Amino acid sequence: MPYEEPLRVAVDLVILTLRDRQLSVLLVQRDEEPHRGRWALPGGFVTAQEDLEEAAQRVLADEASLGSQTVYLEQVRTFGKPDRDPRGRVVSVAFMALGANLPEPQRGEAVADARWWAVKDLGEIQLAFDHATVLEAAIDRARSKLEYTTLAVTFLEPEFTISQLRGVYEDVWGVTLDAGNFHRKATRSPGFIEEVGTRAHLTGGRPARLYRAGDGTSLNPPLMRQG
Repeated sequence: MPYEEPLRVAVDLVILTLRDRQLSVLLVQRDEEPHRGRWALPGGFVTAQEDLEEAAQRVLADEASLGSQTVYLEQVRTFGKPDRDPRGRVVSVAFMALGANLPEPQRGEAVADARWWAVKDLGEIQLAFDHATVLEAAIDRARSKLEYTTLAVTFLEPEFTISQLRGVYEDVWGVTLDAGNFHRKATRSPGFIEEVGTRAHLTGGRPARLYRAGDGTSLNPPLMRQG
């Protein structure tokens, strides 16, 4: 029987937030081989004592300086091409983490640097491993889920205006939405948002109504990117 190298399991985190109205992802610069010096998604091997989500939470704390209550966390998919990691056979489970106004990361072990990158600025950056593919899958998931779930509110503070909510959709999707049409759809979707009863004191114009997340998880009808 031919020798088969042991299989290792890892987690990779695609941590997304909005910074200066740009969809941004947290990347770390590797300080060891393989791919030393390249930018990569935060990640690590799963230990014998952890389940997958525990490993993801550990990476959030160690490499992203984020606590479990700071972000929305969701498993995206598994990546397992035999040659994806030069260290051996590694299967990675990718998680998507979304949050509002996430802080600057603190550099963890085996990391030369860590910072937020605007997704639009990554075109010329060659990410380590297959992380460009992992990142693309997670962003596609986030953009799609904004259509039919209430996930957009995870990018916002607890109280927000309709304009700020519309800005999430515009910034994540990379589109411009009609303000009146969006307002009508968002306020008529059961369980999406609810009025706080106070107004935001914005610069210029009359104060805007404040909203908070409702108790729903899905949008009916959905908010489609087209149409």
